[in-house]
Amino acid sequence: MGDAVWQLVWSVNYMDYRTWEEGVPEAITGDALWRVTAYRLALFVGDLCWRDVTKLMGDRRTWALTSQLYRAVGSVSANLAEGYSRGTGKDRARFYEYALGSARESRDWYYKGRHILGDAVVAHRIGLLTEIIRLLLTMIPQQRGSRLREPAPAYELTSEQLERLLSNAPMPKD
Repeated sequence: MGDAVWQLVWSVNYMDYRTWEEGVPEAITGDALWRVTAYRLALFVGDLCWRDVTKLMGDRRTWALTSQLYRAVGSVSANLAEGYSRGTGKDRARFYEYALGSARESRDWYYKGRHILGDAVVAHRIGLLTEIIRLLLTMIPQQRGSRLREPAPAYELTSEQLERLLSNAPMPKD
């Protein structure tokens, strides 16, 4: 297979974080919020989710799921953005907790869509959302100035695992 054909096949089946990041407008990347890793990852998952819900809409059984999934995923970055803009740590923590709930809800909806999206896509999205959850479980107590009501997260990605998630985001097959 020639290089041009391989690139086309790869670009349809995978999305690379670095390439995606280059396409994000400077109005977003130039904002201080862009330095928050959880926000960048949540925005990336939001773009991935667009293609995922398009695939899910092709099957009548998952029509209702698509709306729930897209709203939950979109809510993660939106709540991070709103919380980041709050004046007190306690206020920021409240919105970060909303983002945490939405990230967990998103994982749930992705799991329910696995029969249509496929195992590779769902495992990838759940992996990214789990990393966002891990980051939020660190950010919330820092902002609140106290411990969370739950134990520390048992899941943590190595830098190599995170790099794999960011460079090989599988896309649902048409």
